[in-house]
Amino acid sequence: MEKQEQEKPSFPPQHQKKQPGDEYRMTPEPDFLPFYRGVNKFKDQVVLISGGDSGIGRAISLAFANEGANIAIIYKSEDTDARKTFQMVESFGAKCLLIPGDISNKSFCEEAVEKTLQTFKRLDILINNAAEQHVEEDFEKITEEQLDQTFRVNIYSQFFLTQAALKHIPSKTGSIINNASVNAYKGNPKLMDYTATKGAIVALTRSLAQNLIEKEIRVNAVAPGPIWTPLIPASFEAEKVKEFGKQSPMKRAGQPNEVAGAFTWLASKEASYITGQVIHPNGGYIVNS
Repeated sequence: MEKQEQEKPSFPPQHQKKQPGDEYRMTPEPDFLPFYRGVNKFKDQVVLISGGDSGIGRAISLAFANEGANIAIIYKSEDTDARKTFQMVESFGAKCLLIPGDISNKSFCEEAVEKTLQTFKRLDILINNAAEQHVEEDFEKITEEQLDQTFRVNIYSQFFLTQAALKHIPSKTGSIINNASVNAYKGNPKLMDYTATKGAIVALTRSLAQNLIEKEIRVNAVAPGPIWTPLIPASFEAEKVKEFGKQSPMKRAGQPNEVAGAFTWLASKEASYITGQVIHPNGGYIVNS
């Protein structure tokens, strides 16, 4: 009997009609889908992504799925967003695991890595993407509770997840990529604690990269500029949202899929001679990287 080829998903894949509550019912809607059909750069590899359910994280999830990887997504509590991303990842023919929980908790981070290994039997790439921010113009009003929470979510979690994942990430082909921010380079007068965590992420990336050179595990970062994600209307007043991104040299906000390719490239063989570096999809800001 002649063997039938399995039907490949269309590109871009056809997704279900948006439902009320979908996180990307924004005006305009963010662009998440990859720009091109993948060539299986990460076939059968497993990528663990914190905050992979929405925004830049969703675009990263789809970019790796488009290249043949299976995806484990950590998210806090946004079940609707996570289910939508799950469907989109699987429409690329990839497998997807959803792991809800709080990455500020070390035990949960260890459990997330263990669940990934139980499901996929391997872990090749770690993407530390999740973060939170709180707008505050008055430095004296940043509370100890807010400071502690922002640092635990944005930087402690990167320590926790990386510590749990390191013993499983393979040398030569394994990779760790952290999500920083243009704010780490230019500052932000309304996001001071958030910006401080992003500066810490850059320093961690450079230090860990040197520490892991002998193990042949590369560590890099991406520092996006103003990107149109659900975090923006959730953080700022309507008038500020209308102007979001216009202050960049390119006079517009970037889209999530304009950032995701930096992550797949840094994890790929093409970037095998790169570690401890930061890529800047930031709309034209000139920074000292």
